Amino acid sequence: MGMWELFILAVGLSMDACAVAVSNGISRRVPRREQLATAAVFGGFQGLMPLAGYLAGSRFLSYMARADHIIALLLLGYLGGRMLWEGFTGGSGEVPAAPVFRWKDLFLQGVATSIDALAVGVSLAALGAPILFAAAVIAMVTFCCTLMGLWLGRSCGPALGTRAQLLGGMILVLIGVKIFLEHTMH
Repeated sequence: MGMWELFILAVGLSMDACAVAVSNGISRRVPRREQLATAAVFGGFQGLMPLAGYLAGSRFLSYMARADHIIALLLLGYLGGRMLWEGFTGGSGEVPAAPVFRWKDLFLQGVATSIDALAVGVSLAALGAPILFAAAVIAMVTFCCTLMGLWLGRSCGPALGTRAQLLGGMILVLIGVKIFLEHTMH
């Protein structure tokens, strides 16, 4: 997986966090300290989940080696398809934003928005990707997208939340298809 693909994957994974940040920004004015805490928690969970998935996936790597491209397609297709479905039907599945800042709510949102990254970690293990670098890129991109989501939520209103989720879903599906085609065409 090249740098461009990793960046696009990170953006796709960060769209759930961005959508929740938009809703947090819409619900109330978020002070700078809380913005940084939100971005750090969302980015932290997005970076840790692929590591956990990678560790679980690398234990079974010898079994997955022959079907890694199919596994990547199925996992990314499922996750992206679910995001698209939720974007089209309006059901977000995320923890709702709390009107008052609470660490417990922030951590629940961080977990809820990063579950997809766990399965991506399994896919990265199957591909033999450099996981520490990938996790760092995913965390940094999510940090930035979360800050942008908070700003957009305050500035642009509720319409962007669904679009962010649709974009994230499309990106995940397209990356899954690309991985599948690269492995079947060679």
